[in-house]
Amino acid sequence: MKKLAFATLLISFSTFSFAGHHETSSESEVLAALSAYMDARNSRDFKTVVAMSSKAGTLDTNSDGSFHKPLNQQTISGWEKSGEAMTQYFYPEATAISADVVHVRFYSEGMVGPKDNMSDYRTRVTMNWIKEDGNWVLRSAHYSPASYGGVHKTLASDFDD
Repeated sequence: MKKLAFATLLISFSTFSFAGHHETSSESEVLAALSAYMDARNSRDFKTVVAMSSKAGTLDTNSDGSFHKPLNQQTISGWEKSGEAMTQYFYPEATAISADVVHVRFYSEGMVGPKDNMSDYRTRVTMNWIKEDGNWVLRSAHYSPASYGGVHKTLASDFDD
């Protein structure tokens, strides 16, 4: 009887342990922060965008084909120069890396560029959010283009100076 009870307990524990990912409170908080951050970007509320970025700066890689950007201190004037953008994001996932670091990934698409010449935009995004002064803020972002099924084939000329 003891063996049966132990086996039942072991199976119950295993089922609970491997039943899948359950969102932690930090992951939920960061997904809410992501929503507020993206809303602020779309409404051009750059004061909020800057406030939701790390005071230490952000480490970014844009989807324009350039390499990693240097550490960037976010500013309202810098964002005002960024041009128009209206994007939506889809399928956000958050994974706590530690108590004060959450990795986020999602897919985004929309329209970007000057009002008179906007173009379509589609990208995959990963971000790292950190807890800073009690708030979740963006510390790094990597945008990689999702080009409607096409893939860039590397050419020798890609390496020309």
